[in-house]
Amino acid sequence: MGDLPFRAPAASSYAEDVDRLFFVLVGLTVVFTTLVGGTLLFLAVRYRRGNRVDRSRPSSHNTLLELGWTLPPLFLALGVFFWSAHIFTKAYAVPDNAKEIFVIGKQWMWHLQHSNGIRENNELHIPVGEPVKLTMISQDVIHAFYVPEFRLQRQVEPGQYSSFYFTPTKVGRYHMYCNMYCGTQHALMGGWVYVMSKADYQKWVASGGSQPTATGGAKSETGALTLAQRGAALYEKYQCGSCHSDEAVQRRRGPSLVGLYGKMRQLADGRKVKADDGYLRNVLYYPSEYPLAGWSVGMPSYKGTMSEEEVLAVNAYVKSLTPGAVPAAPAGSTTEPPAANTRETEGGNQDPNAPAANTPNQQWRYMYGGEQ
Repeated sequence: MGDLPFRAPAASSYAEDVDRLFFVLVGLTVVFTTLVGGTLLFLAVRYRRGNRVDRSRPSSHNTLLELGWTLPPLFLALGVFFWSAHIFTKAYAVPDNAKEIFVIGKQWMWHLQHSNGIRENNELHIPVGEPVKLTMISQDVIHAFYVPEFRLQRQVEPGQYSSFYFTPTKVGRYHMYCNMYCGTQHALMGGWVYVMSKADYQKWVASGGSQPTATGGAKSETGALTLAQRGAALYEKYQCGSCHSDEAVQRRRGPSLVGLYGKMRQLADGRKVKADDGYLRNVLYYPSEYPLAGWSVGMPSYKGTMSEEEVLAVNAYVKSLTPGAVPAAPAGSTTEPPAANTRETEGGNQDPNAPAANTPNQQWRYMYGGEQ
């Protein structure tokens, strides 16, 4: 019992805040349980049947007493609410310098993709003291990414990206779990997060992440290719340029993709949506649900053709297509990279209140943990 810790180590920038809130809630629970329970016990003993006490003038109302048991708990509850909301919202205020890592949950493993091209299975290597953003999606059913030492958990749903960020504060190895029952081998879906010193992390990156420190690590199958470079190769493989190259745009075969990410899109049915990660993913799988205003010709669905991992790579390439930027090309490629369109994105608008892109599959996902 001497080796059993009172709590898991606090290893992220949120952990101590969460722990303080937790212990305050435990303390309030103990205080009010004792107060209410003690008062109840006192009254039950004092006024039990047979006791000689004055029952001739029972009181039905006492304003001071009622305010005393109503206002203090109300203000305490409001204080806890704003405190917890502050901690919660911090996890979604992602700083600009956060290192983005893409996570795909699948029965029964975690696949992690770094923007620099390194891929891992059931392992995550990150540097200490640097903010990390996880953008996650499920390939099949609902999972939950959970690392106790970071005090952070996020559901990973099929068909919808979810994300949060954290800053690891202690070098070490921490267990990551799937904290949502996801099938017969749910208990085996886990792995390790390795928080490394910055020097060790740079060495690990320089080696291509090809030297796992525990069973379950996967060597990079793409060498030095970044995520955008892999996306460029897939962009060519699926002949996306046949509709989105500069020439194809001029011939009205499809809209330009340059500067698309983050723009607002005007759809033919009057909706306005933001071209965020969810939009880029859903428009590949469900193009008929996002008819772009001014374009009568639609695009084919890649549902069942592109995997979630390939979608992440293609979208990383699309996000790299900014006006004046040189598009990514696979390392060692002897062919020209896909042409970067120079025209502005068609169908854009500047409505800041445009919602994120969701599909009619949304309710199905919530109810059944999968997509239609």
